[in-house]
Amino acid sequence: MTRALDATRPTDAADLERFRGELTGYCYRMLGSAFDAEDAVQETLVRAWRGYDRFDGRSTVRTWLYRIATNVCVDLGTARGRRALPVDFGAASTADAVVGDRLPGRTWVEPVPDGRVLPAQPDPADQVATRDSVRLAFVAALQHLPARQRAALILRDVLRWSAAEVAELLGSSTAGVNSALQRSRSTLAERGISADAGPRPAADGQDALLARYVAAFERFDLDALTALLHLDVTLSLAPYATWLHGPAELRRWWSGQGNGCQGSMLCRTTANGTAAFGQYRPGGVPWALQVVEVADGRISGISSFLDTERLFPLFDLPLRVAA
Repeated sequence: MTRALDATRPTDAADLERFRGELTGYCYRMLGSAFDAEDAVQETLVRAWRGYDRFDGRSTVRTWLYRIATNVCVDLGTARGRRALPVDFGAASTADAVVGDRLPGRTWVEPVPDGRVLPAQPDPADQVATRDSVRLAFVAALQHLPARQRAALILRDVLRWSAAEVAELLGSSTAGVNSALQRSRSTLAERGISADAGPRPAADGQDALLARYVAAFERFDLDALTALLHLDVTLSLAPYATWLHGPAELRRWWSGQGNGCQGSMLCRTTANGTAAFGQYRPGGVPWALQVVEVADGRISGISSFLDTERLFPLFDLPLRVAA
């Protein structure tokens, strides 16, 4: 992937500020929350500016900032705890199961707008790899790694730093970095996750599928909607630990407890390298941010995040729309 230009020494705040975008992507992968990532980046830049006089130029500004950001993320992660997705909480529920209690917002891996974490990539292969590295499943899997292993994997496999660069940043040896990287890759492999980009659907085909999804959802045509679903499709409802698996259960859900979605309107946006929609129930009332995954020409995942008061402003979605 494309590496940002380095300076040998910062001369003013603008020299530090120009790294905000890539640092936000790094901190989001480390922490699993767009809001925590923003806090971490702001704290990183504040610490860097306060320590400006102590920067001796033995490393690049970029390495120096990432070192600070890593320490900030380790501290924040320790204080706020590991985030997860509903699928991490156990087996799938049935459509008629009791939903249960809402869990605190800090429990969940949260979606992030593409514009906050995805730089422009001239190479299509880099675009695919970068998008895959912020997918919800990948970010959630990263949270299972110890913080230093997580940093090593992100820096090596996502940002393409050399082992020597990562060792310098983490205050480790090259052998130590390679060992940490091997352990982190093994942990992800056990969860069926890889940092390498897999095949992705063609944009035209995906756009057509998503258009059919929107039309079927807004009509609440359950026959048409179910026909678009992958056999392994999942539906989750954070901040509840409830999640469903398979087209039959999703259809039962929409026919039963989820029938309040009838008459909804979807407004398209993007999140975590894939399509997303602001869902408004009848009357223009915000209900959920849907992050929609596609695999094999079908809808493979619908992650509905119900904390619209926080998330809709983050995605520039209005908190009310005309009915």
